[in-house]
Amino acid sequence: MKNRKHIIEFIQKQKTAFIASVDKDGFPNIKAMFAPRKIEGNCFYFTTNTSAMRSQQFMKNPKASIYFYNRGRFKYEGIMLTGTMEVLQDDNIKQEIWRAEDIMYYKQGVTDPDYCVLKFTAVKGRHYCDLKTESFDIGDLK
Repeated sequence: MKNRKHIIEFIQKQKTAFIASVDKDGFPNIKAMFAPRKIEGNCFYFTTNTSAMRSQQFMKNPKASIYFYNRGRFKYEGIMLTGTMEVLQDDNIKQEIWRAEDIMYYKQGVTDPDYCVLKFTAVKGRHYCDLKTESFDIGDLK
C-alpha cells in the first residue's frame, strides 16, 4: 500500500484532475479540470464557475470522486478518491486560491459572483499501479 506522502506527491505532479458528480437521475458525470490549487490534509481545493453544471450538481448532492493518473511508456498509475464536494463562496478561501491569470475567466476578479471554490474532502480511495489495485480508507494512511 502506498502511503499518504506518496499519494499527495503523485497528485501534485499531475496537471489534470477528473472530477465526478452525480446528476439528478443518479448517474455519474465526469469532467476534466485543472489540478487542485491547494491540498490540505484530506481536502483538495479547485476553482470553477458557480453557474457550472457540476457546481449545481454538488449543491444538490455532495457525493463526489476525483481521479488522477500518469501514463508512462511502461507504467500506468492511477489514484481515485471518493468523498464529498462543497461549493464555497467564502471570500477568504476565494482570495487564497485566486491567481492573477484567473481574471480571464472571471472578469470581475476575485469578487465575481460566478467564481467559486470546490472543496473536496476525501474519505476513501483506490490505487492502481504495476497491475495491482488496492482500496484504502484515508484515515488508515500513514
